[in-house]
Amino acid sequence: MSNPSAATVNGYVSPRFAGVQTAFEENFTKRDELGGACCVYLNGEKVVDLWGGVRDPAVDAAWEEDTLVLVFSLTKGMSALALALAHSRGWLDYEARVADYWPEFAQNGKEAITVRHLLAHQAGLHAFHEKIDRNVIANLDLLATIVAREPPAWPPGTRNAYHFLSLGFYEGELLRRIDPAHRSLGQFFQDEIATPLDLDFYIGLPDMIPNERLAPLTQAGLIKSVFGYPFAMIRALVNPWSDTFRACIVNPGAGVVMDKERIYARDLEVPSGGGVGTARAIAKAYGVFATGGSELGLQPETLAALTAPAVPPSRGFFDEVLRDDAQYALGFMKPFAGFSFGHAEAFGAPGAGGSLGYADPAIGLGYGYVTNRIGVGVEPDPRDVALRQAIAASLA
Repeated sequence: MSNPSAATVNGYVSPRFAGVQTAFEENFTKRDELGGACCVYLNGEKVVDLWGGVRDPAVDAAWEEDTLVLVFSLTKGMSALALALAHSRGWLDYEARVADYWPEFAQNGKEAITVRHLLAHQAGLHAFHEKIDRNVIANLDLLATIVAREPPAWPPGTRNAYHFLSLGFYEGELLRRIDPAHRSLGQFFQDEIATPLDLDFYIGLPDMIPNERLAPLTQAGLIKSVFGYPFAMIRALVNPWSDTFRACIVNPGAGVVMDKERIYARDLEVPSGGGVGTARAIAKAYGVFATGGSELGLQPETLAALTAPAVPPSRGFFDEVLRDDAQYALGFMKPFAGFSFGHAEAFGAPGAGGSLGYADPAIGLGYGYVTNRIGVGVEPDPRDVALRQAIAASLA
């Protein structure tokens, strides 16, 4: 590839999915894509595997087949797959209290919070009061002690509030408590999901990964960023006392996963927003779950739980952090009117900036899209939407 700036697209699509390649190419010519990748598995077969554009505009380096990129909250879905596997092994009951597995959690009014409440963003633990920085995150024992002291903002099961980064830290300690080997969530994911499936995805990017494999993120301009969000969320984002500001902007804030010298932080587990990987890995993981997960020993009752509708909190699906409706279940986002993907049985997670991964067991489909051009707002990204519309047309 002599001219990466020409947004050359590489990869493979089966003939039935030729329209997906067209949509992917049009992302560069019509929808301001810089570099990215898209992959689809259907009933265990890889039918789309595309990548292209520029990995790093500073050196005009091309996006390669093995390029990795930070996917922010799409990581939540990968973490939820790990907990689902723990459920299949009988280590975890979604209806049990978190404190049944983690006794120290039962402090300051958290005794009644169930695993389901926590994973559905209904625990009122979306923001921290004590300081959470990189040093704390790197010390899992200290992190667990601090987050166990947090008081909930309201009784469990009463309100939605997006646990932007906090969710993953609670999930990580919960998994350490129930795993007989007491592994971290990132290590468990590598051992039990990534390695068996040969996935290039990391919750805690290893130090050995060279910068040359990583796609630095390119931010949207200030004006686009500001006007890409609903007014109610903009107002909340600039209010330091709001749930939105406290959950998303500070303590620790998304910047904790970045590194000036190494692009992304290394060997630091942020299970709600620090995952780094390929679209191929995301699609394959979800594709395995979409077809029953026999490769990993997923049990039918676990898949039934994942495909079930989201259970609303008593005050409805309005999200106190996102300032709009949202539906979550068992660590995943579920399809709803404001963010429709796949069939009703689907489960997955979007990432800030435009990435998305999900499983659609109704048709045995796993999907992954990643990008280094950060989109804006909380609505589905036009690049991702175009790809999914092309997939739907191919299936039709």
